[in-house]
Formats: sequence, structure tokens, C-alpha cells
Amino acid sequence: MAKRGGWFYRGRRLAACWAAVVLVSGSAIAGPPFRTDDPEPVDYQHYEFYTLSTGSHARGDTSGVSPAFEYNYGMFPNAQFHAIVPAVSFDAPSEMKTQLGYGDTELGLKYRFIDEDKNGWLPQVGTFPITVLPTGAESRGLGAGHVRQFLPLWVQKSFGDWTTYGGGGYWINHGNATDDKDYWFFGWLLQRKISEQLTLGGEIFHQTADKVGTKDSTGFNIGGYYNIDDHNHILFSAGRALQNASEGNLFSWYLAYQITN
Repeated sequence: MAKRGGWFYRGRRLAACWAAVVLVSGSAIAGPPFRTDDPEPVDYQHYEFYTLSTGSHARGDTSGVSPAFEYNYGMFPNAQFHAIVPAVSFDAPSEMKTQLGYGDTELGLKYRFIDEDKNGWLPQVGTFPITVLPTGAESRGLGAGHVRQFLPLWVQKSFGDWTTYGGGGYWINHGNATDDKDYWFFGWLLQRKISEQLTLGGEIFHQTADKVGTKDSTGFNIGGYYNIDDHNHILFSAGRALQNASEGNLFSWYLAYQITN
């Protein structure tokens, strides 16, 4: 069996990181299926439940989760509880045995502290702190091996059928490995309501290096969501890195079935 070392091991860890970033997301109309998030919480005493598949392919490695389950609940006005349970995380190096198992668990609390002025230019503004618990096996490529935290600020504004949102934040990524480092993530998205059923959009995002000796990455996704009815929805996106793609993200995807109430 090939050793997990050199460029191959670094590529596997980078791909796993990109797959994890895919999971940093929020509400139905904004957030999933994109990496850029929004400040809009689930309505008070309502919920969203997702069954999803997401991942990325880099040089010699494909990794992600399938399925994972996401649950968001409006626990207070302007505030939602958030959890992602990665039931099956996978890491599939091209020259090694595919690894399967439980991944890292994500918990968060989204809070909107400025409401949008729908008749003016004031956007809605909020924050969405996230903690990722190291429940996946790092030795098998299924987790980071340490607690990570994301501290972002998000803004959103709508103009008729158009909605734009974005922002960014700081990832606290101190791990046991000497090459782990804290990093920044920024993103911005523009989407349009095509019909009562279909909304399409695109985003561009940038992430600084999360490990010593690696490079910053810039990428994009195109996707949207389709409303089957008021309570059932399909979300989808696909994209790739524009910068250092071979090391981090030659192709990434997100696909989910969502139930809302």
C-alpha cells in the first residue's frame, strides 16, 4: 500500500478541507447550496431539514460526505440553532483504499441583529459562529483532528427578483499538527428568482492558506434551488477553484433534498 506522504498526503488533506468548507452554510433561500452564507435565520419556531451530499475532487483524491443531515431551527426571533451530522464521510485516494466513516460534527447559532429596510438601502446584517467538533478520524482522512471555529459577519440585500449577499470571517484552526494555521474566508453571491419554482445564482469566494506551505485559493460555484412545493425543495451547485485548483479543488458539488416547515 502506498504511503500517505509527500504531495499525495498534502493533496488529500487539502481536498478534505475544501469539502469541509462546503458544509459552512445557512438557510434555504440563501446559504445552501453555496459556500457563501447569509444573515437570514429560519423563522421563529420553524425548521429546515436537509439530506445532502457534498464533496470535492483534487489531484489524486476525492473526499466529502454522503449522506449528511442538516437541521436548522428558529429557536428565538432572529436566531436559529444549526447542526450538521455527517453520517458517512469518505476519502477516496486514487491509489489507496477508500475510507468511510462518521465525519466531523458541525454546530452553530445564527443571529440577525439588523433587519433589512425593504424600501431603502439598509441591508440585513448578522453573524453565524460555527464550531466543528473532531468526531471524524483524522488518521483515515475523515476529519481535521481538532476543534475548529468560524467567526463570520454576513450581509444581504434584495431588489425585486434579485438577491445579493456575502461577507466572510476568520477560522480558528489551531491543531495538533505543526502545519495547521488560522485562515480567512470571504465570499459574495448574486442570485435571481427565475420563477416561483426556480432560483439560480453564482458566487465567487476566496480562502487564505490553512496550512504552512500551502497557497491561497479562489473559486466559484453556480447553482440554485427548485421548489417542488411549499415544503419540499431540491438544492444544487457545482464549481471549482480558479487559483491552485490542482491542489485543492478541481471540481466540487452540493446536492440536497430539503424539507421546510
